[in-house]
This record gives sequence, structure tokens and C-alpha cells, in this order.
Amino acid sequence: MRELFRRFAARPVITAELLLASFFANLLALASPLFVIQVLNRYVAYGIDATLITLTTGVLAAIVLEMGFRQARLMIAATELAERDEQRAVGAFGVMVTAKTEALERVPAGERRETVQGLSTVETTYNAPNMAAVMDVPFALVFVAALFMLNPVLGGIASIFIVGAFLFSIVNQRLTQPITQQLTQVTGFGNSLVSTASRAADTIRAFGGHEPMMRAWRTFVEHSQTLTQSLQAVMGVAIIATGAVLVVAGELDVGTMIGANILAARGLGPMIKLAQLSDAMAKAEQALDKVRQLVLMPVEADGGSALETYTGSVEFRDIAFAHGGAQAPLFESLSLTLQPGSVLLVRGRNGAGKTSLARLLVGLVEPTRGQLLGDGVEVRQMAPAWWRRQIMYMPQEPTFLNDTIRANIEAVNPDLDDEALNRVLRKAGLGPFIDESADGMETPITDNGRTLAVGIRRRLALARAIATEGRLVVFDEPTEGLDQEGCAAVYAIMKELAEAGRTIIVVTADPVIVRGARLILDLNAKPVPNLTLTSGPPTTAQAVDDKDALPVGGRRESGG
Repeated sequence: MRELFRRFAARPVITAELLLASFFANLLALASPLFVIQVLNRYVAYGIDATLITLTTGVLAAIVLEMGFRQARLMIAATELAERDEQRAVGAFGVMVTAKTEALERVPAGERRETVQGLSTVETTYNAPNMAAVMDVPFALVFVAALFMLNPVLGGIASIFIVGAFLFSIVNQRLTQPITQQLTQVTGFGNSLVSTASRAADTIRAFGGHEPMMRAWRTFVEHSQTLTQSLQAVMGVAIIATGAVLVVAGELDVGTMIGANILAARGLGPMIKLAQLSDAMAKAEQALDKVRQLVLMPVEADGGSALETYTGSVEFRDIAFAHGGAQAPLFESLSLTLQPGSVLLVRGRNGAGKTSLARLLVGLVEPTRGQLLGDGVEVRQMAPAWWRRQIMYMPQEPTFLNDTIRANIEAVNPDLDDEALNRVLRKAGLGPFIDESADGMETPITDNGRTLAVGIRRRLALARAIATEGRLVVFDEPTEGLDQEGCAAVYAIMKELAEAGRTIIVVTADPVIVRGARLILDLNAKPVPNLTLTSGPPTTAQAVDDKDALPVGGRRESGG
């Protein structure tokens, strides 16, 4: 109901137009029950055809005009609502794609999905026909006034039902808000179950998940039952029964009794509709509350500084990082300067913070304390989009846009022509896959790449990374899940990048890469990571001919 008043208050001129159209539509709606009364009392009693023709012509004209006013009202409401709903939907989705990652990740993925999808509930609840029906609520008084003029007793009966239905709609919405919130959570849980059943099919079958899933689903179904009631028939019985007594007593004629029943039904109709909408409005309010919480999330800056050229230097200055709500940092007091061409290997056990460090470099998360600088400028001052174009980033768990292979690569570098794009894909080892695919580079990616084989997905992530041609390389477990041929492609690319003087930061436990490392950051050391220089100058990547180790800096020493 709050959203209803907000929508009316936001457009006072439009609201006035809608109310005026509603007034004339409801005033003209009196013609039908009055026609019935006049036909029964005048034409049926006296049989004068001219009277019937006059009455019929008049009521048809009133019906046409009423329909015109109602249609105009629907058009005005639809135009205004469409614009408002589009703005809200675009705004909510815009927050989803621009919110700071740390803030977004505090909200479970299922809840984020439910929040955006909940906008369809708002749109359905507050659509033009429903809003038009609500506009009719105040004009129920028109029908009540007509009833009182015909017979005060029948008018009083109709008033009781109409006022009762109105109060019921208000009270019902307030009482059902907690239940609606629970049902909303249950619905989200139900969607989660469906998602799990489809994405974890093997787990359910191989590891005894059938019974627990079915128990959870039965619980969801049991909590999803609703009950509705109607007052229309009860009021009709009361009006006809009372009217019949009055007819027998000679205080009312049959035509007036039937017309009064029609008037009462027309007056109660908007209240019944409002009562029926009360549950939907409660759900819409819950959805809007979640949207309002979502849009309050901090978003990434859409501007910032951009260097004329970026050489590839990176400096960690007293960096500390902890996940939101965590008591202890993953690491702290990290101070390190990497000159252009440096190669740094990051290692650590699971959960030590390796991926967090990689994401911090890309600007997806921010340090709890300290500064990250590129060429002496703090990364937080830079335009995020510009900074990420300076980085070749390969995440540990890559996902993709639901678009073509070409579109995913061009998204990071729109300037690539077909020749350059083909070269990037083949360098990452995707040549056979592209050649064997019917659509080639236009092959569609679905489910954000989860349907692709692991090796293909990681090769595609490698191709997307090198397509940026950035000066800073951040690879997170680049050989994980790859076969020997895929690993060889990674080694060749890293060797080429090292020879080209790119600054490389690689998170890996791959023994081939580890054996060739010279500068090692060990995140197992808590809380301050341990930095080790094994041999050779860490700031210059010099390739050597070594089939057993990746040449990432100086000459490989035994035991290094």
C-alpha cells in the first residue's frame, strides 16, 4: 500500500487525470443498473416500445463513453507505470553490475537473484489494470449514494459489506507481511532447491542426496499454500433476501430490488479487488524493500585518473586485507615494490589469501589498510575500467558472458580485428576447438561458461586475459585443470610475456613454474607474508632455454 501512495504522490498531475477519468467512468456505470430498473418498472409494466428504444439508446451511449474513459485511463496508467518500472529495473540491475564486489558478496547469490526477479512481482502487482481498479475504490461511494437514494436499508447493507471489505484489505496486508516475508524466503529456498537439483545432479545420485532433497522440497510445498475468500455472494444473498422482504411488504418494487443488487455488486467490486491484491501488495512491498537495500550498496566509480602510459610497476604499501566481518586479516603489513618486468610467484595453502590478493590487484576488492599503487598512483584513484585494461587477468574460477566467444574476447579489447582475435585464441590452445565448432568464433556460450569442459573454459580465460595486451599480468592458478598441451600453452605464453618485459604475478603450486621462480611471496606466513628472493635479479625477466622449468627471471639455480 505504501508503494501505491508513492506512485500516486510522485505524479500529481497524472493522478488527477486518472481520478477524473475514474469519476466519469463510474458515474456513467450507473446507467446499467438504472436501465434495468427503468425497463422492469416502465417498459415491462406498460409495454411502450418508444420507452424501450429511448432507454436502450441512452444506456448504449453511456456504456460507450464509460469504455472510452476506462481505456484512456488504462493508456495513461500504462505509460507512466512502464517508465517507472523500467527505471527501477534498469537501476537495480545497474547496481548489480557496478556495485563494489565486497558489498555485493555480502548478499548471497540466490538472494541477489531473487531481488532482481522480485521486480517482476512489483510490475505485475502494480500494473495498469490493477492501478485502475484501485482508482475505482473511492468511487464506490457513487454506487452507495445511489443505493441510499433507492432504499436506505439496502444502502446500509451494501455499506457494511463495502466498508468491511476495505478494512479487511488493509488489515490483511498488515497481518500477512510477516507471513509474506517467510513465504518469500521459502520461495527463494525453493528456487535454490531447483537450482541444486539441476546443477548437482550427479552429487544427488552418487552421494545419497535424493531423500534430503525430497524432504526439503515437501517442506517448501507445504509452506506455499494460500487461502482466499469472497464476499460477493454473501452480499448478494443479503441484498436479495432483504429486498424480497421489502417487496412483499410493499416498500419496494422488483425492478428496484434487482437494480439495487447490481449497484451493490458494482460498489463492492473495487473493494474485493483491493482485498485480493492485498497479498500481492505485501509481496511487492517485500520485494521493493530488498531492492531499496540493494540500491544503497556502494558502487564502483565511473571515473577517475588514467595515466598516459602504464609501465607495469606495482607497489604494495603496508597492505592488509580481511574479508568483511572476519576477525583476523588474511595478511597484513605487506610492503613490496615490483619494477616493470618483475616476476612474483605467490603461494600458500587453501584459504591463505592467494585469490584475494589477485582480486585486490585487479581492483575487485579493496585493502583493509594500506595502499596499492601502479606507477606511483594509488589504484583507488584510477578509473576502474582503465586500470583493468592494463591487466592480463586470469581468475582461478573463470566465468563468461552468455554471448559468443568473439563477444567475450572483444569485451576486453574492442580494437581486435579478426586476425588478432584468431591469433589470441590459437595462442591459448583453442585452435582445434574453434576449427571443430560449427560456428567458429561465433560459438555461443551458455550458463556463463559452466557447460564448457574445464580445459576449454580455462583456455578461453587465458585468451581473454592476453587479449587486453596489458603491462601487468595476474594469473591465478593458470595451469589448474589443464592437460599437458594446455599447460605447455600457458608456459609458452608466460615465457613470451616475461621476455617482453611484462610484470608477472602468478598464483600457483605448479612445480614447473615454482622451480623457475626467483621472487616468492609465501602467504602461509601469518600475519605478515614472507618474501623470498631465491637468486638472480627480481626486476628483470630473462628467458633461458630450459625444458624443465619456466624461465621467469635469471638463471635457475639448483634447489631454487
